[in-house]
Amino acid sequence: MADTQEIWSAQARDVLIEVAGTYQRTLTYQQLADAVQERSGVYTRNLLQNWIGKILSRVAAQCSANAEPLLSSLCVSVNGTVGDGYAKAVRAMYDVDPGDLELHAAEERLRCYRYFGALDLPADGGVATLAPSVVTARAKAQKRDRSRRRELVITCGECFQMQSLTGKCGCTW
Repeated sequence: MADTQEIWSAQARDVLIEVAGTYQRTLTYQQLADAVQERSGVYTRNLLQNWIGKILSRVAAQCSANAEPLLSSLCVSVNGTVGDGYAKAVRAMYDVDPGDLELHAAEERLRCYRYFGALDLPADGGVATLAPSVVTARAKAQKRDRSRRRELVITCGECFQMQSLTGKCGCTW
């Protein structure tokens, strides 16, 4: 299995460098798995989640050794998010705990596009971009949070001051 991981890691690195050649391009874990198996001619029936993380960890270690941005940031789930393995790679390479994992991955992807020479990179250097599904999910969460905050704020109908949790304000005391 170690030989297979070595073969797949080399193929994964090549695939991810190709992906980095196109600004704002990513690929899914499944797409990466299919590509490395097809290119190497070495196939498995094991579940994807049982081996793809090990391959991406090896790629991340090589990126770290070469002082390159993390190519693993280009590999996302079907909903556009990075996995826990990406957080482990960030900790190992940069010795930091990424607070906002998705934002960190977006910034790292931009570094990949710049470092590996994306041909369609805008003249201004481009911007870090979250996956559309992540943007949508965050917008919905913010809307829910704002709605909940409004529910918690009760104002007096006479003086329009915010009431305390007891339901009383200054004009009713």
